[in-house]
Amino acid sequence: MRHLDHQEAIRLRMLGKSYNEIAKDLDVGKSMLSYWLKDLQLPLEAKKILELKSNYSKEKFVAYNHKRHEIVEKDNKEIKDLNSKKIKAIDNYNLLLLGATLYWGEGQKRHAGKRPYPCVSFSNSDPDMIRFFLRFLREILKVPEEKIRPSIHFYPSTDKESAINFWSEITQISNNKLLTTIAISRASQGKRPKNLLPYGTLQVRVHSRKKFFEIMGLIDGLIKQSI
Repeated sequence: MRHLDHQEAIRLRMLGKSYNEIAKDLDVGKSMLSYWLKDLQLPLEAKKILELKSNYSKEKFVAYNHKRHEIVEKDNKEIKDLNSKKIKAIDNYNLLLLGATLYWGEGQKRHAGKRPYPCVSFSNSDPDMIRFFLRFLREILKVPEEKIRPSIHFYPSTDKESAINFWSEITQISNNKLLTTIAISRASQGKRPKNLLPYGTLQVRVHSRKKFFEIMGLIDGLIKQSI
């Protein structure tokens, strides 16, 4: 019986049938077909038929992927929109918690051995995160504007003027008060994609020992509540 299937598989393949079609017609596995037909030399006509089928399958696959992508993107947006509505107005207590949590994750917390008088230092490339942290400084810690010292860390691909204008708008701090430095770490030199951080990163500093330890105290309180 297998011998007859083998001969029929060869005949169908010579007619331009795909492995899927032959497997379905003969009720055999594709691994068996691959073994039977691996050395089979196909005529030009059969090759053309298989090429047309292959191109059609690719088009169907691309169309399916495109449709699937649209469905997933729509679903993602609906999930985001639904959960965005769960966030209500943020009062001062929530802003205090969120600001302390941001600093806990992204701020400079160690100072021993580096400087006797630590300062608040928060760096990020996410403008929304910077904007939120500045709200925390201004509204919760009551830091005066003249004490907030932002500086932009540039990379070789950064357009300096665009970055200054961008961060000035985000921070609501005038251009001439934004310090600028060139920052290229040895680890990332030559490896960082050119447009990964088009505006560089912004570091927000407040040279105040007391404000630093206010934030450290808030973080300690969060830690105690989590235990």
